[in-house]
Amino acid sequence: MEVDKQLSSDELDKDCSILLELAESDPLFDKKKKLLQDNGFHSKEQIRIKRSSDPSWLSTTLKVMVRIARIIKLDEVELYFAGEEQLDSYSPRNELEALNSILQLVESSLSGACEMQKNVLQDLHNVIVDKICQFAENSTLKTTIVEGQNSDKEKQLLQWGENNGVKTRLQINYVKGAGRGAIAREDLKVGDTALEIPTSLIICEELVQKTDMYHVLEKLEDTSSETMLLLWSMKERYNSDSQYKIYFDTLPEDFHTGLSFGISAMMSLYGTLLLDEIMQAKEHLRAQYDKLFPALCNEHPDIFPRELYTWEQFLWACELWYSNSMKIMFADGKLRTCLIPIAGLLNHSILQPNTLKFRLSRPCNAGQECCLSYGNLSTSHLVTFYGFLPQGNNPYDVIPLDIGGAEEDSTEGSFISEWTLTWRARNPMLLTKTLLPENLENEIEILEDLLSIFNDMMDSLGDADLDDRKNTTWDVKMAVEFKVLQRGIVSSILTSCHKGLEMVKHELSKMHG
Repeated sequence: MEVDKQLSSDELDKDCSILLELAESDPLFDKKKKLLQDNGFHSKEQIRIKRSSDPSWLSTTLKVMVRIARIIKLDEVELYFAGEEQLDSYSPRNELEALNSILQLVESSLSGACEMQKNVLQDLHNVIVDKICQFAENSTLKTTIVEGQNSDKEKQLLQWGENNGVKTRLQINYVKGAGRGAIAREDLKVGDTALEIPTSLIICEELVQKTDMYHVLEKLEDTSSETMLLLWSMKERYNSDSQYKIYFDTLPEDFHTGLSFGISAMMSLYGTLLLDEIMQAKEHLRAQYDKLFPALCNEHPDIFPRELYTWEQFLWACELWYSNSMKIMFADGKLRTCLIPIAGLLNHSILQPNTLKFRLSRPCNAGQECCLSYGNLSTSHLVTFYGFLPQGNNPYDVIPLDIGGAEEDSTEGSFISEWTLTWRARNPMLLTKTLLPENLENEIEILEDLLSIFNDMMDSLGDADLDDRKNTTWDVKMAVEFKVLQRGIVSSILTSCHKGLEMVKHELSKMHG
């Protein structure tokens, strides 16, 4: 989206316009463009902002802008389930991004507007903020702070940050069900800066380049800057003279991600997607480790002390970077993976800094937890690399499914398709355009095949032992909760298949009289 400020001289004192634009670089451009056109809009829609005698002009104008912005901000999953219809709301994520994108355009227009335009735009700005606040009231999860869990380390980390230029309106507390989190010290409004961090505190590849380690690693083939940073952090963690000693001291001894699951937890995951994901991730990391060690320790023992570069230390560093790193766009235009002390408690996002400013896209009252979006990630990915299950249904949960004919039946013209299925399904409908008996019989055969596949999948998952979530280790508890979630996904698919089968059989029975 961008602001159109090219107004005629007659309009300068009366109104202004804002251009809502679907970027041609959007990977979903064609589908979104069609959805916009189906709803009477263009991929570039100019909205005239002009005061009217109609008291509802503000809400009417904003309603049109939000309808367009919702479509522009759709992701692939939301677009799929929207079908060909525009909805009043697609998801909390989409609604918040749509409103904030419009708010940013209005704020950009305000900076260059004349007095008359500013009055109109400010009114629109206030209405948008009110709408965001209403949204927040309806969607904010309750924050329960665990008293008595805070340690001096968290206080020292904040003090260290403030001594080094950090400006924050947050404090570190332990949150029930989430561990350490950043809590608002005071009521914060939309657009307020909750946290500002100088770039001098960012842990990035420039730190590695200043060490002897870099001259060794740069000669190795296929050694990325992320790998160099990971190896640097394994050693820096124990450096008593490190600039980041206080930061490393506050990091947990164990991150409790899926990468640290024990044998009992892995056995509990039998039949799930998560088991395969964790196994593949650990095999990949082990191969990376074996490629580097013990060779580096043998050849450069002064730089890579053997006691600091064990497999356990390597896995700890991997969990650190997976769960705490952020993508930062630097002044040279390069996107780099970094660690940012204090900000790591907000999880990750893509930001553009001089200093890093974390502005609120929704209000956050004193005592509430402030968070960043995790991105469009499946629960299996969040468990494996971040160590938690999100609350509620996650639309990005998937079950990959290979569908193809038996090998003995395969021909040159046959195909094998990989499907990705989420916990949601569209309302059951007949997919065949021509209601002929042979078409309906084909639909029945497909649905019966799907029922067979997913019934087998449900059987392989077994019965979730709910008692395993009580008085057990953290990893087994998380594994069982994930299995319950995966059973729910398969169950919803089975329900949709049954309803679809009933619908098709009913249509076929009407044809046969």
